[in-house]
Amino acid sequence: MEYIPNILFAIVLLAGVGFFTINIRKLIRNIKLGKEVDRSDNKAARWKNMARVALGQSKMVSRPIAGFLHIVVYIGFIIINIEVLEIIVDGLLGTHRVFQPILGDGIYSFLIGTFEILAFLVFVSVIIFWLRRNAIRLKRFLNKEMKGWPKNDGNLILYFEMVLMTLFIVMNATDPAFQEAGVGNPISQFVAPLFSGMEIETLHVIERSAWWIHIIGILIFLNYLYYSKHLHILLAFPNTYYANLNPKGQFTNLASVTKEVQMMMDPSADPYAMPAEGEEEEVPEKFGASDVLDLNRVQLLNAYTCTECGRCTSACPANLTGKELSPRAIMMKTRDRLEEVGKNIDKNGEFKEDGKQLLNDYITPEELWACTSCNACVEECPVNIDPLSIIMDMRRYLVMEQSAAPQELNMMMTNVENNGAMWQYSPMDRLNWKDE
Repeated sequence: MEYIPNILFAIVLLAGVGFFTINIRKLIRNIKLGKEVDRSDNKAARWKNMARVALGQSKMVSRPIAGFLHIVVYIGFIIINIEVLEIIVDGLLGTHRVFQPILGDGIYSFLIGTFEILAFLVFVSVIIFWLRRNAIRLKRFLNKEMKGWPKNDGNLILYFEMVLMTLFIVMNATDPAFQEAGVGNPISQFVAPLFSGMEIETLHVIERSAWWIHIIGILIFLNYLYYSKHLHILLAFPNTYYANLNPKGQFTNLASVTKEVQMMMDPSADPYAMPAEGEEEEVPEKFGASDVLDLNRVQLLNAYTCTECGRCTSACPANLTGKELSPRAIMMKTRDRLEEVGKNIDKNGEFKEDGKQLLNDYITPEELWACTSCNACVEECPVNIDPLSIIMDMRRYLVMEQSAAPQELNMMMTNVENNGAMWQYSPMDRLNWKDE
């Protein structure tokens, strides 16, 4: 009988970690549905990028208030969860504060005291985040894509963090031996009087209840990440590592298109020449992207990493002038479509055509053509997401596969083809202005 709690704990732990592993494997499977892209260059710069942006939060502080609060929550939540190691050992072995005799009272008290201070700071920061979303109602949290689940998701994670921090403090406050020691309890000592006068047995029940709910809550939180925008807690690191290191504004060229242009520029080229022996002519099945399967793996990783913070949309000049485009919505819609494709594969064993695609069913041409390609969204993103690359690939599909560019763009491209420039007059007349 005495081992029943340990067995139950092991079952809960295995179930939580097991379900998380299943979801992570599904996540990796979905990302690998994208086309391969080589981002193995310049490893030193990539590690530096990850350390600076993901670990160091360097882009968060461009907006000081949100940046500071986010750093408090980020550091606090990570450091506090070091205690989860002790909880796991205690749960499996049936011990209580197993690290205290190992580390010594001094070090252990310092660590738990630090955890308590951070828990309090996290709680306060989360309250401020909630007020910014629901009382102050910052504009970037009110866009139409933030209705329903996205809004509820943002609030739900805040409630999660409030409860977990509260349980940690209550757990310490209702531990009589810990409180009697009078060290390592800078916050819980002010909560402990709320439980004064209670029997030792009652305090033990409260402490054990808080302990169990705390660890179960952490496991629920871990598995909730897959369904939440807070997946960026894990994905920000690979996302910043694999981010595009090329200068912003430098677009990728299709090899087949480049070859065609080079042939047009070379009068001696034979357009009907066959590929050399051993070579294959690289002609893509489709120019650009109309669905998530046409995007590359980094773009799909971007979609899962999106924090929905709205910094990209709040900086987008098209959105600010009332256009339909929202870079945040582009990423959210891409993720939604990818999840739909993943469920299709789960059901059928492989992807079965469902009559839908990212273009038109999720993202409209109106959104795509509203983009000025200024890179403001890419510059603003705190985890180096690139909505512009998806927009440009979908535009490429519209132009090269459907000839569905706006009239103004079609006129410009016709002029370039016929006159060698975007203007609608002969190259011979370009210098006439000097004679006026």
